Amino acid sequence: MLEALTDKLNQIFRKLSGKGRLSEKDIDEALRQVRLALLEADVNLQVVKSFTARVRERSIGKEVLENLNPAQVVVKIVYDELAAVLGGGQSKLVAASHPPTSIMLVGLQGSGKTTTAAKLALNLRRNGGRPLLIAADTHRPAAMEQLAILGKQLDIPVYREEKTTTAPQLCQNGLKNAQETLATWVIVDTAGRLHIDEAMMEELREIKQQIKPTEILLVVDAMTGQDAVRVAEDFHKQVGITGLILTKMDGDARGGAALSIRSVTGVPIKFLGVGEKLDALEPFYPDRLASRILGMGDVVTLVEKAQEVMDEKKAKELEKKLKSATFDLEDFLGQLQDIKKMGSISQMLEMIPGMSGMAKKLPTGVDDNQLKKVEAIIRSMTPWERRNTPLIDGSRRKRIARGSGTTPQDVNQLLNQFTQVQKLIKDMGKKKYPDVSGMFRRM
Repeated sequence: MLEALTDKLNQIFRKLSGKGRLSEKDIDEALRQVRLALLEADVNLQVVKSFTARVRERSIGKEVLENLNPAQVVVKIVYDELAAVLGGGQSKLVAASHPPTSIMLVGLQGSGKTTTAAKLALNLRRNGGRPLLIAADTHRPAAMEQLAILGKQLDIPVYREEKTTTAPQLCQNGLKNAQETLATWVIVDTAGRLHIDEAMMEELREIKQQIKPTEILLVVDAMTGQDAVRVAEDFHKQVGITGLILTKMDGDARGGAALSIRSVTGVPIKFLGVGEKLDALEPFYPDRLASRILGMGDVVTLVEKAQEVMDEKKAKELEKKLKSATFDLEDFLGQLQDIKKMGSISQMLEMIPGMSGMAKKLPTGVDDNQLKKVEAIIRSMTPWERRNTPLIDGSRRKRIARGSGTTPQDVNQLLNQFTQVQKLIKDMGKKKYPDVSGMFRRM
């Protein structure tokens, strides 16, 4: 979402680094460009003013102007201030002293509230919780049915009532059910409207009074820009929200809401929705997003994603195969499936320092489409063929192409590329100190 801002900031810092020693005039000109870049990204004007003022105050000191690498110091200052604007440290969900912990999700229609409820439940279960979803949106047609379907997909219980009842009463009944079933977390999906009105707010206040939630999280569409900030302010005044979940952070809008909403409302961002899949909800770390915005990558999140999908035993077996150069297409297929669970290739490249430029060069969807094609070709092979790629002759290649809906040329390309990878792995195993960076470039 914020890649346009990242590009502009990187251009500004490259100009600074080319100057060697910096003057106060150089810093003022750079900050003027930073101010324009932030405003173009739809960041709130007051946030931009206070941000650039703090950066300038720290940047015109003796420590920066007389430093041998002043541009690097300025980048560090910008990083620190960006992280501060985004909220400083991570803000986690607060658990009740006695379970279950109740979480109310509020927001306007179209913000992704119902899907986010399911995503949040999955996140809590992965961290050892026993969540229960309460379908309390009694206004939108099929809202309860949608949540029930999502719950079934994830094997997470959903409390709903077929008979007509008020939303506050339904939530109270759902909370009793959570206590009886020993759920540790209760997530209430409330009704939204196309715009804020008194009837919606009154219903939310009644639900709040009935279940006394530990957390009231506003689900807001990050692509709506400054409207997202105004919506957050209104909800906070009316019902007192404790946290924010920004959805559609993988979209192509300017994304200034992410940089404005904490400063304007004083309410912490707790999660980011980064995709349509039900596991595409990330805890929000201000320092990590600041790092991504400045093109520094986010290795910590990448490692965490890898740890979620990688099995330690499988990893050790794979390491042995790589060392003995017996890595085959059967192993590669397993790795491919793990990579798909982590997200798209472009998303992963953006998390690697210095690789965000490569991610932007990938045409939209090309990485996912290419992976699907490769997977289809490998799945069309027999287990014997996957283990013995050099022995796949012309007739087998034609059969594999027909079975995968590709061409013999596609099959030939994959086999040739995989042969090169096997050779690189073998060469690497022979060297005591392998040229890893060179190997990476060739791969």
